[in-house]
Amino acid sequence: MHAGRRDPACVGATPGAARAPLISFARSVTSLQQRWLTSRGFQRWALSFPLTGWIARRRARLLFDLCAGFVYSQVLLACVRLKVFDKLRAGPRSVYELAAELNLSPDATLTLVRAAAALGLLKARRGAHYYGLGIHGAALVGNPALMPMIEHHTLFYRDLEDPVALLRGECGATNLSEFWAYASARRPAAISEERARRYTALMSASQALIADLILDAYPLRGHHCLLDVGGGDGTFAVAAAARAPNLQILLFDLPAVAARARERFALGALAYRASAIGGDFQDDPLPEGADIISLIRVLHDHGDEAVLRILRAARQALPPRGTLIVAEPLSGTSVGARTADAYFGLYLLGMGSGRARSLAALSQLLQAAGFAAPQLLPTQLPAQLCVVVAKAGSP
Repeated sequence: MHAGRRDPACVGATPGAARAPLISFARSVTSLQQRWLTSRGFQRWALSFPLTGWIARRRARLLFDLCAGFVYSQVLLACVRLKVFDKLRAGPRSVYELAAELNLSPDATLTLVRAAAALGLLKARRGAHYYGLGIHGAALVGNPALMPMIEHHTLFYRDLEDPVALLRGECGATNLSEFWAYASARRPAAISEERARRYTALMSASQALIADLILDAYPLRGHHCLLDVGGGDGTFAVAAAARAPNLQILLFDLPAVAARARERFALGALAYRASAIGGDFQDDPLPEGADIISLIRVLHDHGDEAVLRILRAARQALPPRGTLIVAEPLSGTSVGARTADAYFGLYLLGMGSGRARSLAALSQLLQAAGFAAPQLLPTQLPAQLCVVVAKAGSP
C-alpha cells in the first residue's frame, strides 16, 4: 500500500472499534462467571465435585476468616496484654499454671490458649493441657517491636466501629487523627513535645522492622551523606550508619521530633557524624549537602499537592544525579493489595490524610518534581514494603 493511501477496508475503522467485540465477549464471560459464583446450586455442586471441592472449601474458609477477622485480632491483643508469649518463652506451661499467673479461671485460660493455638500463636504440647509457642507466637517474641503496634490498633478499631460513617466523613475527629498529630495540625512545627513523643515512639518501633529490608534492597555503599526526611527519632538513620561506617547522616523532622533524634545520636556516639535539624518539610527548604535522600513511609501520609512540594524540595536539595529512596507500601500490586489497598486505605482515611499510591502514580509525581527513571527494587517482604529509587534530573 502506497504512503498516503488508505486501505478501503480500513476506512472508518478505529482500534477501539476493532477491540469492541473482544471487550463485549470478555464482559459476557465475566457476567456468566458471576452468575455461577452467586448461584447457591452451583456452590453446592462445586463443594461436592472432586476436582473443585478443595477450591470451594478453601474459599469458604477465606470468607469465614473475613467475617471472623476482628475476633482473631482480639485473641492476639489478649495474648499481648496478658504477656502470654513472654510467659511461654522458656518452654511449655500447663493451663493451670498460666491461669494462676494470668489471673483467669482455668476455663477462661483454656478458651484463650485454644483460640491462640487455632491461629498458630500457640501450640498444644505434651497433652491437651500444656501449651507452648506456635510459629506465629515465636515470631512475635523475636520481633518485640510488633507489640506496641498491636496495642495501637485499639485506636484504629474504635474509628472503624462504624465504617460507613468513617467513609462518609461523619465521624468528626478520629482517634487516629488525634494520635498522629501532624496529620491534622495547621502548624505541624508547633506540635508539643508530649504529642510528638507519643507518635514518634510508635513510629520508631515499626521503623526498626523495615530498616533492614530497605538497606538490603539498596545498600548505601558509594554514598557520602544521607538526608533522612521525616526520619523521626533516627531509627532508620542509626541503622544506615551501622551499615555504612563512613556515611554522614542528616535528619530532618519537626523540631520536637528532631530533638529526640539528637539525643539518640548522642547516646549512640554518632554525634560526630549525625545531625538532626528541625523544620517542616512541607514549607521549609531541606538541608543541602547530601547525595542521597530517604523518604521512609512519609509520602503516603499526604495528598498529591503536599507530596509534590516534598519531592520538589528533595530535588532542590540534591545535586544532579543525586539519589532519592521512597519506601512504603504500593497500591495496585497483587502481593501488596491487602496491605496498601485494604489496610492502609482505611487506616489513612481514619488518620485524615494521605493515600496509598500505585507505582505509576508515584512515578508521575516523581517525574513532575524533576526526578528521572524511577525504579522499583525487590524487597524480602513486598506485601509490607516497596522501595522505589529515582535519580535527580538536571535543574
